[in-house]
Amino acid sequence: MNFQNLQNHYQNLLSFLESNGYSEVYIARFRREINRILRNAPFKQWKSYKDVYQEYMDKSHSDSYLREKRNIIGALEQFDIHGLYPNRRRRNSLIPRGSYHLLTPEFQELIDFYRVSEQKRDKKATTINSEASNTASFLYAMQQRGCASLKMIAQEDVLSFFLSEDGEPKKSCSYRKNISAVLKSGKNLTTECQRILSLLPMLREKRKNIQYLTTEEVQCTRRTLDDLTNGLSLRDRAIGLLLLYTGLRSCDIAGLTLDSIDWKKERILIYQQKTEMPLELPLTAIIGNAIYDYLLKERVENDFKQIFLSETKPYTPLPSGSIGNIVSKIFRVANIRQSAGDRKGTHIFRHHLASSLLENGISQPVISSTLGHTSANSLEPYLKADFIHLKECAISIEHFPISEEVFCND
Repeated sequence: MNFQNLQNHYQNLLSFLESNGYSEVYIARFRREINRILRNAPFKQWKSYKDVYQEYMDKSHSDSYLREKRNIIGALEQFDIHGLYPNRRRRNSLIPRGSYHLLTPEFQELIDFYRVSEQKRDKKATTINSEASNTASFLYAMQQRGCASLKMIAQEDVLSFFLSEDGEPKKSCSYRKNISAVLKSGKNLTTECQRILSLLPMLREKRKNIQYLTTEEVQCTRRTLDDLTNGLSLRDRAIGLLLLYTGLRSCDIAGLTLDSIDWKKERILIYQQKTEMPLELPLTAIIGNAIYDYLLKERVENDFKQIFLSETKPYTPLPSGSIGNIVSKIFRVANIRQSAGDRKGTHIFRHHLASSLLENGISQPVISSTLGHTSANSLEPYLKADFIHLKECAISIEHFPISEEVFCND
C-alpha cells in the first residue's frame, strides 16, 4: 500500500487534533503510530491499514492496548483514504461489524441475494440491514453447530437458536419475522430456504404494558424546562421542548438543520429519516424561542448545518443516540423516573403527545399526520393508553350476579 498521502498530509491531522482540544497524550499516540507506519512501510508487505493493525493482533497484547491501537489506526485510515478527521464518534472499519464476514460463501450468497432483491423492490435500507443482520446471526449460529451449508441445517439446530432447553423463547417474534423475510426472498435462489422456513418455530408476539407520562410528570417536566437556574443547557431545553410539544423522533431532532426552520412562516419542515416522507409542523412560540436562544447564545459558530451540536470540542453534530441521554438528564434534574425499570427513552414523549391528542378528541387522521405516520395501523399502540375513551367502552356489571363477599373489605 502506498502511504504517500499520509506522508504529505499527516501534519494537517496533528494540527486538527491540537486545535480541537485533544490531549497531548492522545496526539502523541497518533504521532508515534504515524512514524511507525512511515518508517516501516518500505519494508513491509502491508496492503491495507488492516494489515498494519494485524501485526499488533499477532502478538500478545491486552484488549485495552489493542482497542487503543484499533482506534488510532482506524482514524488514520479514515483520514488517509477518505479525508475524514476524527470526531470521537465515528467507528473504524478495521474489523467488520456483525456476523456476515464470518459466514461461509454459501451463507453470504444468500444474504447478498436477499439484499439485491429487496433493493429492487425499494424496501427501506434500514429494514434490509436489520433483516440481513438478524439472519446473519442465525446462520452463524448454525455454522457454529457444524452446519456449513443450508442442506445441513436440521430442525434441532433451528430450535436451539430460538428456544432454550426448557422450551422458553430466546428470540423475539420480530427476530423470527426478520429471518423469515430473508428466507422467503431466498426461495428464488434455492429450495432449501423453503425447507428451513418451515422449521422456524411459531412464537407468540408479546407486548408489554407501555409506561406513559403521568399528568404530574408532564407538569414537572415543563417546570424543569422553564427553570433557567437548574443547570440544563439551552440546547437541552430546546430539545426537551421539541420532544414534549412535537413528538418528533430522536433521529429527526438530531437531523434538524438550519434550513428546517422557516422563521417567517413559523413552520418546521423535515424529511423523516424513518419513513423518508416530508413532515410539516407549526413552530410555536415556546419552541421557536428556545431554538432561537440556543442559536444566539450558546451554539458555537461553524460550518455544520445541523442545529444541535455537541457541547465539547470539536463541536460536531449531535447523533440521535445522544438525544436519549439528554432525556435522562432532564428526568434526573426533574427528579422523575429514577427507579429501576422506569422508561426514560425519547419515545415516551411521542406516546404522550398521541395519547393526549386522543383524549382531547382529535381525529385519528390528524394525529397520524402530526406524528408523521405513513400507515393508519401505526396509531394502534397509542389507542391502548386512551383511558378516557376506553372507559366509555366499559360494560356495566350491575345485571350480573356477584356474591357480596367480593365487595367485602375483610
